[in-house]
Amino acid sequence: MITPRQQVLVFRELPPDQLARLQAAHEVTVANPRVAEQRDAFFEALPRAQGLIGSSYRIDAPLLAQAPALRVISSISVGIDNYELPALRERGVMLCHTPGVLTETTADTLFALIMATSRRLVELAALVREGRWHKNIDESLFGWDVHGKTLGIVGFGRIGQALARRAALGFGMPVLFHNRSAVNVNEELPALAGLARQVSLDELLAQADIVALTVPLTDETRGLMNAERFAAMKPGAMLVNGSRGGVVDEAALLASLDSGRLRGAGLDVFATEPLPLDSPLRTHPRVTPLPHIGSATHETRHAMAVLATSNLLQALAGQTPAATVR
Repeated sequence: MITPRQQVLVFRELPPDQLARLQAAHEVTVANPRVAEQRDAFFEALPRAQGLIGSSYRIDAPLLAQAPALRVISSISVGIDNYELPALRERGVMLCHTPGVLTETTADTLFALIMATSRRLVELAALVREGRWHKNIDESLFGWDVHGKTLGIVGFGRIGQALARRAALGFGMPVLFHNRSAVNVNEELPALAGLARQVSLDELLAQADIVALTVPLTDETRGLMNAERFAAMKPGAMLVNGSRGGVVDEAALLASLDSGRLRGAGLDVFATEPLPLDSPLRTHPRVTPLPHIGSATHETRHAMAVLATSNLLQALAGQTPAATVR
């Protein structure tokens, strides 16, 4: 049966080949509401839209009220914190996302951030670029080893597990992990048997040399890393956040860095993005900041767009995509 052509609103640019897939099947409007010149076009198309596809834009109840025909949203992301889920459920709007395809790339980024923070790579690269490397560096610029250190992973889903494989199998790092549900490592992750151990959050914070955050942003995880938990971390430990900025109380993090309780922090995400110019995190000497690049490779971003486009086409055809948010 041929699916009737429907109205699709693309609110973040798609690769040309995926845009062509949508245009072959439906009437498509491309309008990014974050771009001033396209904002009016987005809101003009919204009342007719039966499908939305994009990412990094808040979809809440007031916006949904302007989209009476909407049936499905396909997010080009794994994270769903930009979507007001109760409002979507109340309206019966299906939400799809893109788990799986970015797991390995994001784990690569997180481990790179661990390496960069521990070995002070960004700071030392600037030394060379800015012409300040006049002699062999001394102890004041030394970094710290990664191999053999204990890695604590808070959140042990796909990305946390991929990070654990890199740490334990590649760098000989004992891995502690904390997860809201039990994980039978021997049965589910045999390659990590004897190398990764599930513990309480308190035990992880007390023992880990490096704490990596890979949890989604929810009501339960918002502000998870606060002053009390930073105080519970091993003195001289490092924090790496590749989940969402809201998981960390940034003021408490700064206080822990300034006091010397934490040796450093590698951050790919922030409470406000892009990071404001007046944020102390931007220039703090103990912070290695990145512009939210967890999945930002050509290959992975294209794979995410392919899955998101497939999700939308399937949903508009009356099928149930595999990658729906339950």
